Formats: sequence, C-alpha cells, structure tokens
Amino acid sequence: MLHIEASCQYYLYSGDTDMRKGFNSLCGIVSSQMQLNALSGAIYIFINKRRNQIKLLLWEGDGLSLYHKRLESGTYERPLREEGKPDCMIAPQKLLFILQGVALQKIQYRKRFKKFAELSTPQKMAGSVR
Repeated sequence: MLHIEASCQYYLYSGDTDMRKGFNSLCGIVSSQMQLNALSGAIYIFINKRRNQIKLLLWEGDGLSLYHKRLESGTYERPLREEGKPDCMIAPQKLLFILQGVALQKIQYRKRFKKFAELSTPQKMAGSVR
C-alpha cells in the first residue's frame, strides 16, 4: 500500500520515462540524470510521455519498491518548479494532487505559519521578524 508522508522527500524526474523500465533502469536515471542516490529513502516519481502512467520508486531499507499506475482515461499533470527548491523536488501534497487528478494551477493555499529556518530569502526573513 502506498503511503505519502510529509517527512519523506519526493523527486519528480522532469523528462519522459519509458514505462517498460524496471528497478535498475530507474535507479540509473536517478543517479545519472537526477544526480541523486536511489537508496536514500526518498521517493522518485516518473511519468511517461502520454502522461497516463506514473511510477514511484523507493528504497525501503532492505529492497526497492515500485508503484506503477496506469490511467484508463485522463492524464497526470506535471507540476511547475517550486520556488527555492531543486527543479525535481515536489511537496507531498502535490504528489497526492497529481495522483488524484487535481489541477495544480488552480490550488490556492491559505496563509500558515512557517518555521524561521524554512524562510530562505532575506526579504522573507526581514518581513517575518517584528
């Protein structure tokens, strides 16, 4: 069963993926093209060119797991790059939205408290301290 947790990191491969690829080929994409470690415990997300299939690859401590889903109709949306994060990193909420078919461009988040360490730019830091 797939569990998406806020404590885990999620990386979306920006290219199109051949869904015939298995564990070894996907690990090769993670290491050579994404410059990341497939055995880090993060979840790596791959979407095919037609955007009707998605694969999630993760290391579970004693082996790799691969989640594969094909839509009978419709497509998956690729999220835009999040400000201040690497090109391929996405939030767990966005992964849930992608899997559920929610249009990412129309989602509006309400204001919430963020820890001081999460604020990255000097303008945000200056504006948050009063």
